[in-house]
Amino acid sequence: MLVSASEMLKKAKEGKYAVGQFNINNLEWTKAILLTAQECNSPVILGVSEGAGKYMTGFKTVTAMVKAMVEELGITVPVALHLDHGSYEGAKKCIEAGFSSVMFDGSHYGIEENIEKTKEIIAIANAKGISVEAEVGSIGGEEDGVVGAGEVADPDECKMIADLGVDMLAAGIGNIHGKYPANWAGLNFEALDAIQQKTGTMPLVLHGGTGIPADMIQKAISLGVSKINVNTECQLSFAEATRKYVEAGKDLEGKGFDPRKLLAPGVEAIKATVKEKMELFGSVNKA
Repeated sequence: MLVSASEMLKKAKEGKYAVGQFNINNLEWTKAILLTAQECNSPVILGVSEGAGKYMTGFKTVTAMVKAMVEELGITVPVALHLDHGSYEGAKKCIEAGFSSVMFDGSHYGIEENIEKTKEIIAIANAKGISVEAEVGSIGGEEDGVVGAGEVADPDECKMIADLGVDMLAAGIGNIHGKYPANWAGLNFEALDAIQQKTGTMPLVLHGGTGIPADMIQKAISLGVSKINVNTECQLSFAEATRKYVEAGKDLEGKGFDPRKLLAPGVEAIKATVKEKMELFGSVNKA
């Protein structure tokens, strides 16, 4: 059974830890993340970008796959299926498809239009018990075609969006998607603290969790971050493990390629990455 992310993030906020969102791209990634969450006894959020949803043939397919896997694998920890950086239309489609959580990314709109569209998504989602994430101040870098300039969010605008009744708020604080450049200035903790003061008990979300030093992660959690997104690190670990396997020639069985064996090293690499992050975020044994 899928659950809203609202309750797990409220508990994370109170307990001073963060729940990890790990993006899924196929069956193997989904299985790896679910099994690791169960092993760690950790709540987990499965993130799906609109591009990944399209790749997996549509949001209804993703919902059906995740629900079936939760049942077949005997997963008992809380699992939320969440649209990541969704458009207005994408968020509505995911609500209809059975997602338990959606992000409407209206950060590229002016604050007034962002507010109006966010209010509409909240009304539709709340009627079905679905949690909603909103964004203020775009996240830097590029993720699945969604480009952000890396703005630092205005605390007053964050309060305006938080007051609409969203369940979680992604606020840009210098974080970016993808790999961080060598000259990255780090997270803006002064801005994060100001946003926390304005938004009170609102769980805050840190996108671009890959490559942020552990001490910065822990400080961000202490300042109100309750959800941290990780995608690139899983992609890199999966690709590297698979590359090594192929280069070693171990995928050749005399009968061609066996995809189950070819993908197995990458799956194990994702499991290791997810477990490491859950331990860093403090969500182990918090289910």
